[in-house]
Amino acid sequence: MMLRTRAPLLAVSALVSAFGFASTAYADAFYLQAQSARGAGRAFSGEGADTGPDSLWWNPAAIAGIRDGSATLSASAILPKGDVVDTGTLIGRPTFSPTTGRPTGFNYAPVGGNGTSSDPINKGVVPSGAIAYPLTDRIAIGVAVTSPFSFTTNYEANSWARYSADKTRLRTIDIQPSIGVAVTDWLRVGGALNVEYTDATLNNALPNLSAALPDGFQELKGDGWDFGWTAGVQLHNNFATVGVSYKSSIRHNLKGSLNITGLVGPLASSNVSIDGAKASFNTPGQVIVAGRIRATNALTLNAQVVAYNWSKFDTIDLGAPLNTAIPENYQDSWSLAGGFDYAVTPKATIRAGVQRTKTPTQDGLRDARVPDADRWTYAAGGSYQLTSRIALDAAAQYVDFENTTIDRRTAAYVGTAAQTNILTSGALRDASAVVLSLGGRLSF
Repeated sequence: MMLRTRAPLLAVSALVSAFGFASTAYADAFYLQAQSARGAGRAFSGEGADTGPDSLWWNPAAIAGIRDGSATLSASAILPKGDVVDTGTLIGRPTFSPTTGRPTGFNYAPVGGNGTSSDPINKGVVPSGAIAYPLTDRIAIGVAVTSPFSFTTNYEANSWARYSADKTRLRTIDIQPSIGVAVTDWLRVGGALNVEYTDATLNNALPNLSAALPDGFQELKGDGWDFGWTAGVQLHNNFATVGVSYKSSIRHNLKGSLNITGLVGPLASSNVSIDGAKASFNTPGQVIVAGRIRATNALTLNAQVVAYNWSKFDTIDLGAPLNTAIPENYQDSWSLAGGFDYAVTPKATIRAGVQRTKTPTQDGLRDARVPDADRWTYAAGGSYQLTSRIALDAAAQYVDFENTTIDRRTAAYVGTAAQTNILTSGALRDASAVVLSLGGRLSF
């Protein structure tokens, strides 16, 4: 009975942990920034202080006081590369007394399999869009539709990381209805509701007690609707804008199914099919402070800092019949970006920027599902006004990740006689991503 309980526990834990690696190739842990092609060109360095629906995700005050209806649509192609490498991972299977049958210790051996997993994060496209319309000369409403946590990863079936990461598919849709109010000529405020749908599927291997036996297999699926909020303010004068906003943490509640197959011998009772498996966890809140300064008639300077309270992602809480919590121990992190917009002609604008991002994952607690690292993002882009009402935006980014360790120790069937330890020793090497964004804006 204990084996039957513990195996689902580890599987649900793996499902939620999978969220992290789904977007590591681009942004902070499992948060995607790709919500605007215009913003991508300056490394998202001034979005909380800019105006129009392009900045709605970052600050709902961005639409306050707009004069015309406007809409934006963007898509970002994310092209990641990198190696997740085994540097000596061991698997410790239990040993048993030949006379009493009781466990006596562990027999450690190399985990085996392919020792280098190249480009395990799949290429993909992240869409986003927003629309806003003025109700009066001071009040506007709008809605942004984004995908802040979405991607697919695919390790080989024989990868050295197969027990903690195999195949992961994550999709989110965030719908943000918003209102912005120009309280005075210099003060704008805004508020929004974030309605977020999450759908995830995870496959990964489970070890049998004998290394001569093939691995077991698990598939875990879950989805759910959850809610958060965003509030912001902007201060304007003739040459500068300051924006401050807060995006709340969201408590995610997933419900789905778990299927475990291929376990034999004493573990055979852990082969299960369960409907209604539940898991809950928190994504981080964000404090966003941004500024834009018109240095000349053609040049605007941008800066933005984002503080993420990733410490909210401290545990994964598992519901009945498991009723336990799994520690994650993320730490608060931040990003800092600077950039510029330069109007070459009345119709053409170029922009560029750089961003520094610190990872919330910690040494000693980083696994193959979230091989996240500190990184630099370098960006360039531009806009062209095709007509008085239609503009096109394009951007390219290069994201350079630092090499880091993958060193979180785990165990299967914890607390049972079949407990199998995984002493993870790996590394993320030569990781980078190219991000190409294209978008359009329409006034009406």
